[in-house]
Amino acid sequence: MEKLKAVVLVSVLALVSGVSSVACAGLPLTDALYDGTSLQPMALADVIKNVGPGSVLIVSEQHGNQKHYANQKAALHELQQGGRCTVSVGLEFLSYTDQTAITSYSKGSLAEADFLKAVGWGGNPFADYRDQAQFPGQTGGELLGINAPRALTGTIAKKGISALTPEEQQLMPPNFQLGRAEYRERFEQIMGGHVAADAMERYFAAQSVWDETMAWTSAEFLAAHPSHCLVIVVGDFHAQYGGGLPDRLRARGVQSVTVLSQIEGAGLTESELQDEVGPSKSYGPRADGVWVSVTP
Repeated sequence: MEKLKAVVLVSVLALVSGVSSVACAGLPLTDALYDGTSLQPMALADVIKNVGPGSVLIVSEQHGNQKHYANQKAALHELQQGGRCTVSVGLEFLSYTDQTAITSYSKGSLAEADFLKAVGWGGNPFADYRDQAQFPGQTGGELLGINAPRALTGTIAKKGISALTPEEQQLMPPNFQLGRAEYRERFEQIMGGHVAADAMERYFAAQSVWDETMAWTSAEFLAAHPSHCLVIVVGDFHAQYGGGLPDRLRARGVQSVTVLSQIEGAGLTESELQDEVGPSKSYGPRADGVWVSVTP
């Protein structure tokens, strides 16, 4: 039952939140942006005020959530209007090995249909990301493929890193490391305890390759483009509680990383929402800012 399309569980992972524990009155079930530590309401401008040249702003999502896509666009425009840096965009769904086609599309020399074919776009409709993808080309920035090729992570999830061919090894991020222990613990929690130990090792290795590759390509880009800041659009599990992508970005020398974690509040009680937004006893704050959307 190795049905893992191990591309890698992120669509599933993005729907799951970590275990948190703040026992107070509860938050109102309404669209709002909160400070991830104090739980005080915040303005978007306040969350991103420290994003400047050489910085990364991660804006997560639960895949398929239209309000989350709208919030990503709002964050891009807010950052651009601040004028502190040239805004570039990195999409989790694009591989760094397809950068030539990605740049051609961003610069207007490759038609969208040809671009989507070249990058093997699948999953959510591209319409959900079109504005985010086109934004940097319209404002002087760059659109980046930051992730590992799907075939690479698929092989790792099915067979393990040791099974990679020499050619596949060349696609791995340099100085690769697995995610930290707390991240592994949360990963195992969302897998539900029904995965054999050897399969868990492979799945977590594939997950870690996604994070490490995104961190490596992002750090390399910023080092080569010091006047840019990079907005990364990624599934929420990679971003929350600092254990996935934020941790690996800092390990690779990105000093300023701001995280906006997005939550869907529909179906939660006010106390459950508070638990989702608030810091976890085990893992700390979910993010610098926690953006709640409540879809009717």
